[in-house]
Amino acid sequence: MSTERKIQEEVETLEQETNQHEIVLFNDDVNTFDFVIDSLIEVCDHTLEQAEQCTILVHYKGKCTVKTGKYNELKPRCSKLLSKGLSAEII
Repeated sequence: MSTERKIQEEVETLEQETNQHEIVLFNDDVNTFDFVIDSLIEVCDHTLEQAEQCTILVHYKGKCTVKTGKYNELKPRCSKLLSKGLSAEII
């Protein structure tokens, strides 16, 4: 493997790592499954199936990553989830 190729792979890996923040949604005893599903579709652009799977994971595991990306792209989405009364944070 050439030195140039190895350096390029290292740069690409670093770029991927710096962009990877996550919105984590936490379980609560307040919101219904349907409300959470509708919220994920609206705020995170999930398909119905994605939203249902995330909601089930949140219910049984206590939390689930619902969106990944750059921090400045996730911040408004997380704020909207919080304004809807859901428990979420960016990590």
